[in-house]
Amino acid sequence: MKQVKVLLLMLAVLASCNSHSKKSDGNKKIAIIVSTLNNPWFVFLAETAAKKAKALGYDSKIFDSQNNTALEADHFENVISSEYNAILFNPTDATGSIANVTKAINADIPVFCMDREINSADGATSQILSDNYSGSIEIGKYFVEMLNKKGTYVELLGIVSDNNTWNRSKGFHSIVDNYKGLKMVAQQSADFDRNKALEVMESILQVHPDIDGVFCGNDAMAMGAYQALLSAGKADKVKVFGFDGAQDVIKSIKQGKIVATGMQFPKIIAETAATYADEYFKGKRDFPKKKPIAVELVNKENIDKYTGYGKKQ
Repeated sequence: MKQVKVLLLMLAVLASCNSHSKKSDGNKKIAIIVSTLNNPWFVFLAETAAKKAKALGYDSKIFDSQNNTALEADHFENVISSEYNAILFNPTDATGSIANVTKAINADIPVFCMDREINSADGATSQILSDNYSGSIEIGKYFVEMLNKKGTYVELLGIVSDNNTWNRSKGFHSIVDNYKGLKMVAQQSADFDRNKALEVMESILQVHPDIDGVFCGNDAMAMGAYQALLSAGKADKVKVFGFDGAQDVIKSIKQGKIVATGMQFPKIIAETAATYADEYFKGKRDFPKKKPIAVELVNKENIDKYTGYGKKQ
């Protein structure tokens, strides 16, 4: 009788373990940690990732780092202690975010970077990134064409600790610097922020009132720069170029306010990251360390093919 009781107890324990295992497998949680929700582009990225995670059968939660690496670190601590199973990550700082990723990886939580990268070849499980350098080369070519190879211009940089800022700038300059008739009279960071770009552009115009063009590292800054030019009565004289493919800039290109932008594809980036997490849960481990997503030039000639954040279906 005693042996029977022991056997029944063991069977009950095994049944409990199997039940817990099945419950765990069916309730994976995905954390979506983004640099900021103060930019519509990142809102779209985060919400698309959450939508794809849900479609794949997983719970998810979006965390806003507010462009603050310390707050980002708090999110990682929370995610790890709350036993999330994967992180879809848009970093605040290419170098400063490495420690957070490393902490998650050491806790056996895979990290898939979206759009922004970290400066570690092996740090993240995979990094899904726009091909910013190549995309800015195309903008540079169009910039040269639209300014007829001569004139003065301003460049508004994004966040200086973000590799996207410099990849876009380097791609642009790899073309524009070959034309001696084009002179950059100011280069200043506006942190990818529309309001800051407005203020920076207003200050630049006080010193350089007769510029011919502005290249902005993202569309939010392009809209801020355009507003400053409009207030100064120069919007019809200065050609503004952005980068992102945001809805308001797509509309502005149609209206002739913004000349061109580089269309990123946040839907592809976000859905790829969520799909990679799903594949990881199912046993896959051989992910590409970096997966580039092509950027396309959008201007008045092809604008009808695009909508905000992508191509028309």
